[in-house]
Amino acid sequence: MIKLKKFFTFVFLSTMVLSCSTGDSEDSPSIEDVTLAANLVNKEFVIDNVIACAASNENPSLTSVFLYPRDGVTNIDYYYTNSLDVDKNDYTAYVRGDADLINVFNGFLLKYEIAPIQEQWVIVVFEENGIINLSNPIRIKHLSKPTEYLPENVAINATTTMPIFDWEDGSFDDSVIYFQAVLTENNDILSATYTFDKSFQFYNLDNVVLNITEEQPPSLEEGLNYGFTLLAVSEDNWVNLFAERTFKIN
Repeated sequence: MIKLKKFFTFVFLSTMVLSCSTGDSEDSPSIEDVTLAANLVNKEFVIDNVIACAASNENPSLTSVFLYPRDGVTNIDYYYTNSLDVDKNDYTAYVRGDADLINVFNGFLLKYEIAPIQEQWVIVVFEENGIINLSNPIRIKHLSKPTEYLPENVAINATTTMPIFDWEDGSFDDSVIYFQAVLTENNDILSATYTFDKSFQFYNLDNVVLNITEEQPPSLEEGLNYGFTLLAVSEDNWVNLFAERTFKIN
């Protein structure tokens, strides 16, 4: 059976070419100084413990790398390989990227927006309670499988205060897990869940395989505007389909 955590690496990563000094000064950093392997030396670390994924941006020159930052985490970074033609678990092949973090859903998630030249592997890391946590490797597929933006693939039945959301895959049929977020009009998270099924009912957790909602959400109300966001994610943590819809309780 496929390990569940392999799917969650939602963050939300792609890579930029890292510029490193090549001067002769003893103070000039070498490439080894910024590899993931070098930065794990003599440190306690845990693999498969960061929820992250990556998606093509609607701007075709960019790729979005999403991550879920648990409360209290620090020193968030991402590392990338120069190509896919490496062992994805060889940390000496990963160098540290350089991009700003951007809030998603008012900071519930974070993302990097980066401009990879070619397809590659990415790992997101952060520190928590003195331990370095790593995501599973994320395969950047912005050239071979660009993320589809298809809001029409989501159907919403909002005839009650527990609306039902159903959806279909797009052109790519290798999605294995689905992230769904229900949002207020102000883009605040009400619920954030994962299912294997192509269906979710707010706030019924019967088919939810991972719930990262931070507290019990309030009941939905008639007359208010709400949002729904769906990410269909492959086993190697690439987002095949991204859909956003708005709705009201009828």
